[in-house]
Amino acid sequence: MAEEKQNVEVEETATATVVKEAKEPKQDPQEFLENFDWDKYEEGIERVDDSKLKEFETLVEENFVDTADEEVVEGKVVHMTDREAIIDINAKSEGVISLNEFRYNPDLKVGDKVEVLIDIREDKTGQLVLSHRKARTIKAWERVNNAHDKEEIVTGFVKCRTKGGMIVDVFGIEAFLPGSQIDVKPIRDYDQYVGKTMEFKVVKINHEFKNVVVSHKALIEADIEEQKKEIIGQLEKGQVLEGIVKNITSYGVFIDLGGVDGLVHITDLSWSRINHPNEVVDLDQKLNVVILDFDDNKSRIQLGLKQLEKHPWDALGDEIKVGDKVKGKVVVIADYGAFIEVAEGVEGLIHVSEMSWSTHLRSAQDFVNVGDEVEAVVLTLDREDRKMSLGIKQLTPDPWTDITTKYPVGSRHKGIVRNFTNFGVFVELEEGIDGLIYISDLSWTKKIKHPSEFVTVGDTLEVEVLELDVEGRKLSLGHKQTTENPWDKYSEEFAEGTVHKAAIAEVVDKGATINFNEDIVGFVPQRHMEKEDGKKLQKGEEAEFKIIEFNKDFKRVVASHTAIFREQEDRNVKAAAKKRAASSEEASTTLGDANSALQALKDKMEADSKKK
Repeated sequence: MAEEKQNVEVEETATATVVKEAKEPKQDPQEFLENFDWDKYEEGIERVDDSKLKEFETLVEENFVDTADEEVVEGKVVHMTDREAIIDINAKSEGVISLNEFRYNPDLKVGDKVEVLIDIREDKTGQLVLSHRKARTIKAWERVNNAHDKEEIVTGFVKCRTKGGMIVDVFGIEAFLPGSQIDVKPIRDYDQYVGKTMEFKVVKINHEFKNVVVSHKALIEADIEEQKKEIIGQLEKGQVLEGIVKNITSYGVFIDLGGVDGLVHITDLSWSRINHPNEVVDLDQKLNVVILDFDDNKSRIQLGLKQLEKHPWDALGDEIKVGDKVKGKVVVIADYGAFIEVAEGVEGLIHVSEMSWSTHLRSAQDFVNVGDEVEAVVLTLDREDRKMSLGIKQLTPDPWTDITTKYPVGSRHKGIVRNFTNFGVFVELEEGIDGLIYISDLSWTKKIKHPSEFVTVGDTLEVEVLELDVEGRKLSLGHKQTTENPWDKYSEEFAEGTVHKAAIAEVVDKGATINFNEDIVGFVPQRHMEKEDGKKLQKGEEAEFKIIEFNKDFKRVVASHTAIFREQEDRNVKAAAKKRAASSEEASTTLGDANSALQALKDKMEADSKKK
């Protein structure tokens, strides 16, 4: 049908042409052929004049857009329904966009111009497909890049908080505002910025992930930098400036001086001793500070707050003098003593040696605690160096005042073992009265190498005063002197030559020890351990021993087992020797008598011979 219709149209056109030509003057056939428009004949239409074609092309170029895909153009809202907006972009047809894409602009109305993206020039129904949301995104990305390249200031809407910062709408793009880039000072309440429209600077763009980072701090810093240069140039030591507490740390306070930060160390906040700066100042507090010092380039500024007030020592009244009693609060405790605040900013030290009359030093914490209210006596006072020493023990009488009356030599008392040394034991008779028991004065009989073998700290011991040095504040005590010396009664029982039965207690290199009783321990040299059969006595073996040495002064007892049986051998040897001596004497007497008889006979014979 379409083909037949086309043929009919061509025939009608041809007929009309023939009729027209019949009316016109006849032309030369050759001329007719040369001027005949075959294109118009084939298309079946009348040829338009070239000038009119150019005019038409100009109008199209001026009024119609090039509807290429993925292109952003400006359109006009020509009609609105409950759900859609009809947009005219001067194309051959109008486009439709859902009102959901205009939620950010509830005031949209007919006649408004909007940017749209041509998604599809013509869908299956012949409709032009547009998108305002995509157009905004593309244009926003272009604007953001331009703002970053040209370092321009952009305006954004803070939508909400997120981890580490805020989300900001910039040209329809969600940009990230780090918490550190919100302001030059630390932000404690992020929620106060939600819903606000602020100015920002685009500081970073990630083209791969389409991420944008903005900063509000960068804008402030630019202004502050100028102020900072001006302030630094005018800084002088001793100058008083107004600042705002920017940050509080355990070691001090950072003060914003208007673009320049300075530090007030905790020791420069108050003349009184404080534990933390927040006891003196609060965040965002305005206060005056004085410049104490700064480095060469003035980048580190040391400030002071307490220096604006008169030093408490200067305000200390002249009525306080050495020997006066004062009251104060314990503010610091150290091993060597405690610091007492007797007035605001005025402290005195109570050394641990001034806390008790006892010469046995302990920790200051044994006497006072931080926060205690105590009374003390002023011992020294140096107003120039601002130092004061105090004492607590001076509030009670010195126990050594009447020491000779309470603890005369020879008197017996009970005391508590407080401390050990290698050479003895310190015993406290009362607070402030300590005495020393030398290790040799602990026991009459036991050989003690260290006091811990005999007593423990905290034990109660009975002691006797052996020596008293009032000037040196020294007492010499004895414990063994409180009991009878057992060596006095043992001098007869264990006299030399006495025999006792006992067992070998320990075998040592040079011999063995035997326990005769609880007090007497004897020593047996090795050569005196030999038994009658030639063998040595062993540990635990019981035998008889003879005392061969007893020294009461040196507490020495030496015994011998060998002497028991060798004494009998000696007696036997002596008896045999005596018998032999007797026999020899008898034999000598008989022979002498015979010799005398012979001599007499000889003398008689010689006398008879002379007579003849």
